[in-house]
Formats: sequence, C-alpha cells, structure tokens
Amino acid sequence: MLANYAVRVEQSRGRRFPEPPHPYRNDFQRDRDRVIHSRAFRRLEAKTQVFTRRYSDHFRNRLTHTIEVAQIARTIAAALSLNVDLVEALALVHDIGHPPFGHAGEKALDAAMREYDFFFDHNLHALRIVEDFELRYAAFRGLNLTFEVREGIIKHSRDYRADQFPELAEYLLDLKPPLEAQLIDVADEIAYSTADLDDGYEAHLLTLPQVREGLPGLESLFVEVEHLYPEAIDKLKLNEAIKRLLDRWVGDLIRNTREQIQSAGIKTVDDVRHCRHRLVSLSPAIERERRETKEFLYRNLYFSSALEPEKNDAERIIRELFQVWMGKPETLPASYQEKARQEPLARVVCDYIAGMTDNYIYEQYERIARKAGPDIGSLARHRM
Repeated sequence: MLANYAVRVEQSRGRRFPEPPHPYRNDFQRDRDRVIHSRAFRRLEAKTQVFTRRYSDHFRNRLTHTIEVAQIARTIAAALSLNVDLVEALALVHDIGHPPFGHAGEKALDAAMREYDFFFDHNLHALRIVEDFELRYAAFRGLNLTFEVREGIIKHSRDYRADQFPELAEYLLDLKPPLEAQLIDVADEIAYSTADLDDGYEAHLLTLPQVREGLPGLESLFVEVEHLYPEAIDKLKLNEAIKRLLDRWVGDLIRNTREQIQSAGIKTVDDVRHCRHRLVSLSPAIERERRETKEFLYRNLYFSSALEPEKNDAERIIRELFQVWMGKPETLPASYQEKARQEPLARVVCDYIAGMTDNYIYEQYERIARKAGPDIGSLARHRM
C-alpha cells in the first residue's frame, strides 16, 4: 500500500512522446528497465568510484556503487510506503552522467569547460544522456522517460534556480521534488560513506587503529562486535561494525523522515512539493556522525598521498585531451564533428569525454600521445 504522499504511477505526468501502456509493466518499471539496458548504464562498470582499475580491480566501481544505492533506497522506500519502482529507477540512473575517473575527472572536466565559459554538471549531463544521446528507439531520441524520473535526475541532489537555468523550467524548479527523489541523495551518501570505509581498509590506506580513533560512533560498534566475536579476524570485526553503522543510519533515516512528514503535516505529494525544506533527512545526532565519517574519509582516503598520482594523471589526461580536440576538432569521431556544426565545440568535446570509460580514455590518450610524440602537451597547446 502506498502512502498518500507517495507518487502514483497512474498520476504520472507522462512521457515527452506518448506511448501505449505495456501489458504487464507500469511506466516506472519500464523506465527502470530502459536505464538498465542503456549503454550509459553499462559503461558505469568501467568508471571509477574511488579507486581506478590501475590501482586495483577489487574495489567498487561506479556501477557496483549504483547497485548498492538502489538496494538501500528500495529498503527505505518500502519502509516509508513510497513508490519503490520510481525509487529504483531514480537510484539506477542517479550517477549515469558521471565522467571517467570519478570526482577527479568531474573536477577536471568542469575546469576545462570553464575556460570556454561553460561548466560541467553531472546531473545536467545525465539528462542530456537520457533525452538525446541514447539511441535505442526508432520513434524518438533518448529513452523517453517519464517526467518524474527526468525531474528526479535533475532535482534529487540539489535545487536549481529557475532564473539561472531557464532551460529546466518544465521541471517545477520552484517546488521541492517528491520524497522518492529526495531519498536518493541521502541513500547515496549512506552507501558511499560506509562502502569507502570498507574499500579504504581493504586497500590498506586506512588502518584499524586510525578508523577506531577517528570515528567514535564506529568505535562503539566495534567494541560491541569484539565482545560478540572475540576470535574473529580484524577484517571481519570491522565488516560487522560497518554493517551495524549502515543499519543505524538507515533506521534513523526512516524514523526521522516519518517524524518530519508528521510534524510538517504532509498528506499529499503536493504538500511535499510545497514544503519549504526537504523532508528526507537523518536526525541531528546521526547527521553529525555521517558528516564526521565523510570528513574522515576526505582527510584520510580521498586526499591520501597514495591516490594522488592517480588523481593527477586523471586530471592531466582529461585536460590535455580536451585541449587537443578543441584545437583539432577534425580528429573527433564523425558523429561528434557533425554535432559540432550545431552546438558549441566545447560542449561537444565535453560530451565525448564524459561518456568515456576509464579504459577507453586511457586508450585515446595513448593513441594521441603516440601520434604527437613524446610531449602531448605541445599538441594540447596547439590551436587550429
């Protein structure tokens, strides 16, 4: 049974191009399936989450992270009586606009775009993917997703101002997104914060004493685990503690969101949309714990010296390839050369790079480096 404040598929605002109903799948289930079968979704398997494959292939990539977010989000949605089908579609599509090399790649691509008075935003890029880049249907470009999924792509993690993004006017920028979209961002935060503790320890970049000392909330859970499993190896004790941390955060999110809904007097989806603040949230105490965990990861993992060479390589490769194709657009694939006749070249080059997997962008860099000789930078600085 759906709550009164849940999105109902029969009340969807529909698709950009009307389609007849499917005999045994509702529209949100079809959206989920279209995302899963898209090329952009498959490419997430070869895109960095934290560790590139040149570091190790044992750790989470953008696809496995996405699957974990979907699992957590479905659990929360079911507990809150929200529309699980819509939540699953949104969770699976939420990272589809990320470029190669994780956040280092996103930073480099945005910096390259700003040299030409543009910028890169992975939510906006995801919308371009599902609206235009995916070519799977004869009747239309893109995936023709429902309004609610497209709105969630844009609004799940931030609010866009209508005066700054007039091209997004159809997405009700003056209103909050439904609860189904709101919970994706928090599920994402919970998923990567706990997963990166696990991967960081497995990579020997985080030590057990470091984690126990730096995260008092996790330490209390570790002590509990030690009493239960005194003979277990440290790795399994930490796994048990992280599992309990994840459960504590998810349980708190469900309880606190229920309280927020009740205290705000929310009865309908329209009430959610007109509420001044987002309702899906952790309690203040658990939010502090989550923020402490995130800050710990930034200090000790994301900015660690061990990962610095990989990040520097990633930023350099994206920066130099961007400059190469801006200087020699005739070396772009034919389809992108055609697009460049209709759109700004910088946007086209950005689209090309953002769609690449880690493996493919390395191949492109090595191919161009071989042609350019020992200094690709000299070619990157050349302007046609």
